[in-house]
Amino acid sequence: MARVASVLCLVALFAVPAPARADNPIVQTIYTADPAPLVHDGRVYLYTGRDEDGSTYFTMREWRVWSSADMVNWTDHGSPMNLSTFSWASADAWAGHTTYRNGKFYWYVPVKNRATGSMAIGVGVSDSPTGPFRDALGRPLVANGEIDPAVFIDDDGQAYLYWGNPRLWYVRLNPDMISYTGNPTQIPLTTAGFGTRTGNPSRPTLYEEAPWVYKRNGLYYMIFAAECCAEFIAYSTAPTPTGPWTYRGTIMPRQGSSFTNHPGIVDFNGGSYFFYHNGALPGGGGFTRSVAVEKFTYNTNGTIPTINMTTAGPPQIGTLNPYLRQEAETIAWEVGVETEPSSEGGMNVAQISNGDYTKVKGAAFGTGATSFNARVASATSGGRIEVRLDGTNGPVVGTCNVPGTGGWQTWTTVSCAVNGATGTHDLYLRFTGGSGNLFNLNWWQFDAGDPTTPPPTTPPTTPPTTPPPTTPSGLCAATYRTTNSWSGGFQGDVTVTAGSAAINGWTVRWTLANGQTIGQIWNGTLTTSGSAATVRNVAWNGSLGAGAGTTFGFIGSGTPSTPSLTCTSP
Repeated sequence: MARVASVLCLVALFAVPAPARADNPIVQTIYTADPAPLVHDGRVYLYTGRDEDGSTYFTMREWRVWSSADMVNWTDHGSPMNLSTFSWASADAWAGHTTYRNGKFYWYVPVKNRATGSMAIGVGVSDSPTGPFRDALGRPLVANGEIDPAVFIDDDGQAYLYWGNPRLWYVRLNPDMISYTGNPTQIPLTTAGFGTRTGNPSRPTLYEEAPWVYKRNGLYYMIFAAECCAEFIAYSTAPTPTGPWTYRGTIMPRQGSSFTNHPGIVDFNGGSYFFYHNGALPGGGGFTRSVAVEKFTYNTNGTIPTINMTTAGPPQIGTLNPYLRQEAETIAWEVGVETEPSSEGGMNVAQISNGDYTKVKGAAFGTGATSFNARVASATSGGRIEVRLDGTNGPVVGTCNVPGTGGWQTWTTVSCAVNGATGTHDLYLRFTGGSGNLFNLNWWQFDAGDPTTPPPTTPPTTPPTTPPPTTPSGLCAATYRTTNSWSGGFQGDVTVTAGSAAINGWTVRWTLANGQTIGQIWNGTLTTSGSAATVRNVAWNGSLGAGAGTTFGFIGSGTPSTPSLTCTSP
């Protein structure tokens, strides 16, 4: 980009702040940038880029997904899409945007086109909000050398894709979301529409990059990063999705030790939330950024107030239920740990050393927990988990010993008695032991029952697991478990295991119980016919070696029950 030279000159002007001590930035395990929030099925899914450690440029190779039901405890879903997803891309996994339509999730991202050396916009598609995503086209959707796509679907169903730096463009997407009719249209950048920039005749308006478009009370809003460098966040409004735009002013002033910023706004559970990035983590700056969020309220006339960065972040919505299995990678704050893909599906917390900890906010223990269960693995001699309330020096209500298990992905469940965990508290899991990496942590769960009862390997509310049938050579078996449930719905997963010979592709079938439907699925491709459900492998998990397994998950409506599964392989 033309502005890179001036950006590099400005980097030294921004000092690194002291580490945040509260709940912003919302991810601390890696550097994240360019937030794109999406509300779907009672959760906020957050799609981000990743700045590589120690970057001195916008060095980005993958995109990441996070989600939350309470705006403070965020679950790490890993990287479901990266540069290799697009065979025609060579570099620069930069700022994208995801939307949902017709049962699929579409992720629009800018990457460098290997054939031209210029930026182009590709589209990833998935059946699940957490992926995996595949290249929907095998080529760019648009390619005019510009960046920062954002998609908006109007009330009449017409979808628009906006993008651009230094100019601003849009196209009307076709219903398939991966094509358009006609040519891209350039939006006039007038000072009336986008404010006045001084001292730069080639860029007379404040518009810089990162458009974000939405509709509220009949008015269209375009939020954007303004006047590099350093950028602030401004906005304009219009009576239609294509203009004419009227400049309305600043939302977030220049602040936060990153010379770029990137906005996203959603409404969720009765509140409005503004996402952005800064350089607040240790080692942070303009090329090592971190995503944060603030709650705000529109003014009575529909204008957006000035929003400043905080380390506190938004208040929690509700509480967290510690008696349901919680993924260890669901975190409000952490120190020292990282995450990685788990052999049991999803992610696990790793790189745990003496003194590290994770925190979740607002765990509602009610009348009291009696035991704590954790799924752990260790290739060394293990360590201990101190269960503390309200701080790393808060009261210890339990201590679990973690043994060596023979491998970092060789899992076992440990349990320890808990005393004094009543009411609602922030929960700290503090890890102690010898030197080096101690153990990995996959999930945890409290129990209000008899602390002498052996710990479950699945949630206590889980229906009995289908016993694995005898599997002839070359065939497969499937077992089911319920991993979560709530009023009117549940989450389950199915593990497919090859027999005594390798298989290349698998199909699992079962009959849905009365009132059950499936709304989301990941790591598999679903078809239904009446009450008959069929799930087939996706491209990357169909080939299984002898005795090897893979897991797909889904979210259903209705009451959970244990189905009779059949697994076949070609």
